[in-house]
Parts: sequence; structure tokens; C-alpha cells
Amino acid sequence: MTWWIRALYEDEGLWSYFEADDEGWAARHVEIRAADGAPTAACLREVLHLRDHGDLGAMACYERRYGVLAEGSLEGWRDHAGAVEMSGDEFERLWAKARRALGRSAGTACGPGCPGHTPGIASAQFESTP
Repeated sequence: MTWWIRALYEDEGLWSYFEADDEGWAARHVEIRAADGAPTAACLREVLHLRDHGDLGAMACYERRYGVLAEGSLEGWRDHAGAVEMSGDEFERLWAKARRALGRSAGTACGPGCPGHTPGIASAQFESTP
């Protein structure tokens, strides 16, 4: 069963929002810096697509634009002192807002100006919703 949580890292001034899949792994991960509201928004499906069809340059380009997806099980996060469960609708609104802020156009992971750009990978259509 999919579930969603948010947590504040006060020391870093960073909000983290996670969508966990049936196995408790991060399917999507949004981070927002409290100081300036700058987001990241990484998706497991996109990361796996780049791993299987891209190269290290394409992955580096993706991570510079969308951030790094949390790795490992999120089960322990449910017990984290600052973690709070959130609704799927709340996560979807936050995800859409973060992706708009990052300039996500239909299916693009990076652009031709990116040093790690791999032709064909950036134009691949990703399905961001699990």
C-alpha cells in the first residue's frame, strides 16, 4: 500500500516529502529548502529509466535538475520524531508545484545545453505517477 510522509530537518532547514511504494521504498521524493523555497523532485521511474537507457552523464544531469532520490526503505521514517503522515492528495499538489518550479516540460529530464545530456534520453516520455 502506498503511503506518504513529510519530515523537517531543522538543522538543515529542509522539508522532505516522500511517497513510499508497497515495499516501503521511495517512489517519489520532494525536498524544499526553508530558506528560499527551492525544491527538488525526483522519481524512481525516471531514475530507473535513466539507469537502464542512459549513461552517467544523463543521470548526473537529472540529479542536478531534480535532485537525488532517497535510497533504502522508508519504514524507519514513520517513527522519526519529526515525521508526519500526509495525504496522497497533499503530496500530489506538492509534487506538481515542485515540478512546475523546476521547469518540467512534457517528459524532459534535461536539455541539449546540459553537459551530461544524452540525445533521446531527455525526450523520453516518463510516467511520473506510480
